[in-house]
Amino acid sequence: MKRWRIKERPEPSHLQRLQTELGVEFIPAALLLQRGLTDTEQIEQFLQPKMTNLHDPFHMKGMHGAVKRLSEAVQRKEHILLLGDYDVDGTTAVTLMYTFLKQHTTALEYYIPDRYSEGYGVSEQSIDYSVEKKVKLIISLDCGIRSVNEVKKARQAGIDFVVCDHHEPGETLPECIVLDPKQADCPYPFKELSGCGVAFKLLHALCIQNNWSTAFLFEQLDLLAVSIGADIVPVLGENRTLCSLGMKQLNAEPRLAFRKLVESAGRSFPLTLTDVVFTIAPRINAAGRLRSGRFAVQLMVETDDNLANEIAHDIERDNQERRKLDSHITQEALTMLERDESFLTKKSTVVYHPDWHKGVVGIVASRLIEHHFKPTVVLTESNGVVTGSARTVHDFNLHAALTECADLLEKFGGHTHAAGLSLQPENVVPFQLRFEQIVAERISIEEQTPEQVIDMELSFGSMFLPGERYDTVPRLKRILEQFEPFGPGNMKPVFLATNVFCRECRVLKNAHIRASFFQPVGNVTLAGIAFNQADKEQLLRSGAPVDIVYTLEINRWNEKETLQLNVKDIREHNGLQYH
Repeated sequence: MKRWRIKERPEPSHLQRLQTELGVEFIPAALLLQRGLTDTEQIEQFLQPKMTNLHDPFHMKGMHGAVKRLSEAVQRKEHILLLGDYDVDGTTAVTLMYTFLKQHTTALEYYIPDRYSEGYGVSEQSIDYSVEKKVKLIISLDCGIRSVNEVKKARQAGIDFVVCDHHEPGETLPECIVLDPKQADCPYPFKELSGCGVAFKLLHALCIQNNWSTAFLFEQLDLLAVSIGADIVPVLGENRTLCSLGMKQLNAEPRLAFRKLVESAGRSFPLTLTDVVFTIAPRINAAGRLRSGRFAVQLMVETDDNLANEIAHDIERDNQERRKLDSHITQEALTMLERDESFLTKKSTVVYHPDWHKGVVGIVASRLIEHHFKPTVVLTESNGVVTGSARTVHDFNLHAALTECADLLEKFGGHTHAAGLSLQPENVVPFQLRFEQIVAERISIEEQTPEQVIDMELSFGSMFLPGERYDTVPRLKRILEQFEPFGPGNMKPVFLATNVFCRECRVLKNAHIRASFFQPVGNVTLAGIAFNQADKEQLLRSGAPVDIVYTLEINRWNEKETLQLNVKDIREHNGLQYH
């Protein structure tokens, strides 16, 4: 059962000041203050992001050297290799760099390591390939910050290297030009760029240094939006600017690849960032999970309609296969945990099966957390090496926990919330024991309980201004749409309504509930849908009052728009206050 927590209400004096200065109603003003936006300049940047809000790319450590070396390579027509990770962030970064640089040089190609034979990051095979192809400069994208030995091998072969990464650095950096805002001594003011974001900063700096027009570069911001949504980086500050403008680009002039992926998914434009995360991103990832991330890049750089259509259909088939694998392996893992009597007392989840498909273990880790709310690692075996993905709960720091297991691991890397790792088979059990010990010692009671954060209590009648009909979309919902795109750090506003009654209720696909909710205060009835909450049917049909947590959505049907509640959680009303 989730713990409900309502955010602290802003100071009345601050609320009054903001309402007066901006001329906005109470609810939007309170939501802005809860997001830490206290003055009109911050709020203007939040509601109307502009490219002028971006930081100077030359503030990033290593940028002058990276621009100088890349400019020389372009001018000399040296062979450049763009080496990217196989996930959405890596493949969009490669697509961005390749699309832009091919206007200035033909001595350019891209390389996506094979997930199964090479694994994550810069591989020895990729260096061997570069030597064979007489590459003079490698630019790694969304990887490389921990590839100390591989970079050394490239340098010894006479190949220069620029690392563009956003992951946590290790104790030793690669001996080359490094762009990563998470470097301890990097003065760049925004630390949460995606891998594609770091690539964008390099290209922006390249334009400034060479006095090239930025118009074409800025037309590629749709790639930034997709990378930011897929990589679960905070949608704040510079990311919000890049993502907001990228979503406008995506919806106004979607690139051929994204149009084909959306069509094959049976969806249509316009999209929200949430739509991107659940429609475009899984399909790009499916290519890297089941065949090769190179396939995704091929689609994103393709300009021929027929070829793009063919690749998109193949990727859709990959995505359907990925779903089957995900479901099957998740069920196998849950069965393993049910049979493990010691699991009930453990603070972590570590499961291993040598035959699981490597491409979906990260998804499976996320699925397991939905059932067992614990830091989770899912492991399989590939070419004699155990590899896996880790996901966490709340703010428990995965990267720090894995760092303490480094002596048992061959390789690891990632963020606080998600990471990848590899180890020898004989170290699986010692790793399970060590990881469990670290989690048990470090995790707090709060981090062990799922939490539903609520922005504020909002009765049904309070959504509507005087004179607004309850069967229309209220002005409030239109205002809240200006808070888009939503994501980590700027989540969609969540509201609480208490003492609510269900008037109609039906179960859809044995999983979801569609219902009409009535609140006596204000005498308002609104339609709502509660995904994956069929277990609440009996409570709703009982006629007892309930409390619901919800977000506001627009239901479009037969060219008519109405307000719909997306119900996140339901519990019996008992008159208690939520904190």
